Amino acid sequence: MKKLLLMLLTMQSLVMSAAVKIDRIEPMDWYVGMKNPKLQLMVYGENIAQAECSTDYPGVVVDSLVRLDSPNYLFVYLNLKYAKPGTMTLNFSGKKVKYELKEREKKGYERIGFSNADVLYMLMPDRFASATQDDGKKAAKDVVKMKSKYTVDRNEPSLRHGGNIEGIRQHLDYFCELGVTALWFTPVLENDSPDNGNQSTYHGYATTDYYKVDPRFGTNAEYKRLIDEAHEKGLKVVMDMIFNHCGFDHPWLKDLPSKDWLNAPEWLSAPKDKGTETSNGQSTTYNGGLNDKYLQTSYKLTPVLDPYASKIDLHETVDGWFVPSMPDLNQRNPHLMTYLIQNSIWWIETVGIDGIRMDTYPYADADGMARWMKELYEEYPNYNTVGETWVTEPAYTAAWQKDSKLSKRNSYLKTVMDFSFYDKINQAKNEDTDSWWNGMNRIYNSLVYDYLYENPSNVMAFIENHDTDRFLGEGRDTLALKQALALLLTINRTPQLYYGTEILMNGTKSVTDGNVRKDFPGGFPGDERNAFTAAGRTTAENAMFRWLSRLLHWRKGNDVIVKGSQTQFIPMNGVYVVARQYKGKSVMTIINGTKQDAKMNLKRYTEIIGDATQAKDVLTNRKYDIGGNTLELKPRQTLVLEF
Repeated sequence: MKKLLLMLLTMQSLVMSAAVKIDRIEPMDWYVGMKNPKLQLMVYGENIAQAECSTDYPGVVVDSLVRLDSPNYLFVYLNLKYAKPGTMTLNFSGKKVKYELKEREKKGYERIGFSNADVLYMLMPDRFASATQDDGKKAAKDVVKMKSKYTVDRNEPSLRHGGNIEGIRQHLDYFCELGVTALWFTPVLENDSPDNGNQSTYHGYATTDYYKVDPRFGTNAEYKRLIDEAHEKGLKVVMDMIFNHCGFDHPWLKDLPSKDWLNAPEWLSAPKDKGTETSNGQSTTYNGGLNDKYLQTSYKLTPVLDPYASKIDLHETVDGWFVPSMPDLNQRNPHLMTYLIQNSIWWIETVGIDGIRMDTYPYADADGMARWMKELYEEYPNYNTVGETWVTEPAYTAAWQKDSKLSKRNSYLKTVMDFSFYDKINQAKNEDTDSWWNGMNRIYNSLVYDYLYENPSNVMAFIENHDTDRFLGEGRDTLALKQALALLLTINRTPQLYYGTEILMNGTKSVTDGNVRKDFPGGFPGDERNAFTAAGRTTAENAMFRWLSRLLHWRKGNDVIVKGSQTQFIPMNGVYVVARQYKGKSVMTIINGTKQDAKMNLKRYTEIIGDATQAKDVLTNRKYDIGGNTLELKPRQTLVLEF
């Protein structure tokens, strides 16, 4: 009887082993020596949920197995507290799988994030530069394997233009020449979604694989090489991530791990016709039309913090889909949130990114995102993440910052984006500064609310980005641009530039977003000119490049700007002044916010000027007498005086 039972159990084990199929395990490898020794493995394969999992690798304990609604997922939770680097064997009911545990390159506290000492340069990989890839054969094979067809057409603003990681790498010296210190790319992860009409996912915000660089941009190895070489040149790299939503063609959409993996998932099972959806003035055709089961986000972020918000308003904001092609992830599901948290850690450890920019931050579940931030900074106390918080009121933005007293919930998010500064400077550029509200008064009246922030230095300011009109619009008003950049780079903020500003790239979104995401001249084979070089730039472009580069190099390592106190003066006679002071050194940014000559009453600024009689304009090296009564300014003149 015992022999028969043993034979039956053996046969059952063999059948189970033969039946177990594993298509993928995520993450594909991991690291030992983390403060948090827990590891979640998402194992996917037909009927894998039936399997058990064990390992005899020293120091590794299987804490638990979690089976959700789909029979094709098994979540294995391991404890690696005493594990050493090596290759362990995982036994899934007789099917053995090798899994690598790696040694970390750095301790968590050694990972230093970006700060207000940096200037971030934002670019879109598809639109910046293209070059032959060292790992091109592998990337080409991976492209062939992609399910979705796509079109490269540089004449069409909303299709792919063919930029890649290697193109960026070959221009690292350009960033150093310009004087920026950190690079922020829009998402580089796989977006295996089809082109629809005149739209495609070149922007990268519809992820279909969280652990793989899009092969049209390159490979994971090329991404790491780019980051390593950027580090050698003193440049940091910030990775754009999206936890709020994924792409409609992500494998999850074919087989959801659980019924609550997505918000408003009912639409997936409802009958659909082909249709068109419109967002931000753009129409996208997709397979599957809208119906009464589909929930669109309201795009209104106020209910997330509104103390009087109705449940329906909050539901429509955070549970609605951003667009029909980007399913809304449910961060309230603890297994999904663990997956996303581990993914961010994996990229930090694997390729060495120096920071994260999180897309559509308030649209996701606030508690889930706070858990992510808390766990991330427990592991990396000197790291930094910036969240996109697109509301132009400082009180709203400040409530999202780590340790804010304005919110009952601690977000643990160190850096927030200053949409107030963006909004006010883009209004001020078209106005004369008066005695009350217009022109540079708008900047003054925005900065007065810095008392709301726990740390104004950890507020990222910008004048434009990939989602806005270019600051220059369709024109080339360099006087207004210089005023905006001088303020951006001298006030108490972490500044972010958008690619091409230094060569006067312009455009508006009136027709399509692609018009503010144009190709950088010279970045692509066959370009008529190469704006990466002085010889390839026009006279006006060279003048702007030199002006900005001088300011950026002066700012780099300048403790007055990084550590100094800030004093601003109410605009008087059209003149706006912001001063920075540190250890006996002073900097005054002086803006004539009018189209007329202006006289600045120097006596009014004695508390900053003190006994100083001369100052140097860092933009021109010209000396100015500041010991007299007045300083005469030309229309829209900008000075950055140091003394």
